[in-house]
Amino acid sequence: MNSEPRKEHAWLHKFVGEWAYEGECVMGPDQPPAKATGLETVRSLGGLWVMGEGQGEMPGCGPASTVITLGYDPQKQRFVGTFIGSMMTHLWIYDGALDASGKVLTLDTEGPSFGDNGKMARYQDVVTLVSDDHRVMTSRVLEEDGTWREFMTAHYRRKG
Repeated sequence: MNSEPRKEHAWLHKFVGEWAYEGECVMGPDQPPAKATGLETVRSLGGLWVMGEGQGEMPGCGPASTVITLGYDPQKQRFVGTFIGSMMTHLWIYDGALDASGKVLTLDTEGPSFGDNGKMARYQDVVTLVSDDHRVMTSRVLEEDGTWREFMTAHYRRKG
């Protein structure tokens, strides 16, 4: 099996490099936004995948490490990937699509609900490519009333 990179793989490779991030996360309805900062190194795996390894301070968790993988599956015609973090036990599995502008990647996933009630919830991580040196990731959860509620926004800026 020898796959050739496609334009979607090239789009993902815009993330390759060293990044510094800062973000805000809403930890609860009556709490002010908490700050998160850190560094991420993104590298290519064979031209078909990108893998980002992050280190930073996470709200309510202290120091944390994260790993994100992203690729494109031509058979499904969908972006696919995973996310794990040292502060959680859930493996997040991504399935997503790029919008018509070619700047916004919406990744659908499922994970434990915020209510800590044993239920699962639908989430989206939305990655917006602002420029070659700036991207924004917004995380949101689908509420029971059918509306999406944003709870985290992070700005990634290329270092150097």
